[in-house]
Amino acid sequence: MSAMPQMKPVFDFDAYLTWEAEQPERHEFVEGEVFAMTGARSTHNTIALNFAFFLKGALRGTPCRTHIEGVKVRVEAADAAFYPDVFVTCDPVDLSPERETHKTAPRLVAEVLSDSTAAYDRGLKFEQYQRLPSLQEYLLIEQDRLHVDLFRRNAEGLWVLHPAGPGDRVTLASVGLDLPIEVFYEDTVLVPAGDTGNVSVNP
Repeated sequence: MSAMPQMKPVFDFDAYLTWEAEQPERHEFVEGEVFAMTGARSTHNTIALNFAFFLKGALRGTPCRTHIEGVKVRVEAADAAFYPDVFVTCDPVDLSPERETHKTAPRLVAEVLSDSTAAYDRGLKFEQYQRLPSLQEYLLIEQDRLHVDLFRRNAEGLWVLHPAGPGDRVTLASVGLDLPIEVFYEDTVLVPAGDTGNVSVNP
C-alpha cells in the first residue's frame, strides 16, 4: 500500500493509536508524523490474499499467525508503525490482548510492490523493518511480472537477497515453508510496465 503525507499534529505512539481509532482511513506512523494509506489495484489485493491464504492454511495448528493489511507492525526502535501487506508473527506476546491493535515481533514481512511504493518499500521502509530483532525474512512481490525478491537475515546479521522468477520455488525459512512462485499470482492478469500485452495466471 502507498502512503501520502498529511498535515497532522506531531504526537507520540499512544496518541497516534487513539487518534487513528477515530479516523475513517488507516495511517502509518513515523517519528510523530502520520501518512494516510491510499487505495490499491485489484491485482495488488489478489496477490496479498493469495499469499495470506496459503500461509494461514500451511501454518494451521502452529503458534504462528498470519495478518493482512489491517494490522499494524510497531517498530519501536524507529518510533514507527506500518501496515504490511502480509506478515507472520509466532511470538506469544503478539497473541496477548495488549497486542490487538499492533504486533511487535514479526518473523516474516511481505510487501506487494507498486510504481508509487517500490522505492520506499525497498529503501527507507526496509531500513526500518531491519530494526526489528524478530524479523528473519522480508519479501517483496512484484505485481507486473512473476518475480519476488526475498531478503533473509543470515547468521552474521547481514541481509542476503534470494530472487525468484517464473518456474522457481520460494523457500521461506522463517516459517519453514516452500511454495511455487505461481501461488502468489493465481487469478491475476499481469500487465508489464510499458507493455500493452496481458499475462493471465490461473490455478
